[in-house]
Amino acid sequence: MHRLYENNDISVFWDSDKCFHAKKCVTGCPEAFDITKKPWINIDNAPTAKVWQAVSNCPSGALTVTYNHDIKVSFDEQNNRSVAFDKDVQIGECDFDIMSEGWEIYHTEVDPEYSGRGIAKRLVYSVLQEAERRKLNVIPTCSYARKIVVNK
Repeated sequence: MHRLYENNDISVFWDSDKCFHAKKCVTGCPEAFDITKKPWINIDNAPTAKVWQAVSNCPSGALTVTYNHDIKVSFDEQNNRSVAFDKDVQIGECDFDIMSEGWEIYHTEVDPEYSGRGIAKRLVYSVLQEAERRKLNVIPTCSYARKIVVNK
């Protein structure tokens, strides 16, 4: 399972397949990571620095974090994609086709000026999370999406 937790400052990514429940996040920042609640991650409950530190201590790599840099990512169901905007300018997208086997992610692209900011990962996670919520398979034919989905 892939989940994306965002606020204005940061995005926290969780890949449940990598998690071996060391609970470093829970002990490091119990305000944001509480396994007795759903969702179990609420990054708005703690200062950004404390959440970042707790995620940085994740021994499995199941949790990762990136700054958002004022870039907004949203899921665009009508156009089969997730899209990233810097204010009103589109700077990236992750496209998928609806197949009988599930959603095929075939393209992820971010304007080169914005590379290295974790935007592509946010775009792919946005699609993955929505597909998983709908209990649909994801077929990553895009090389970047394949790296995220298959590299467990």
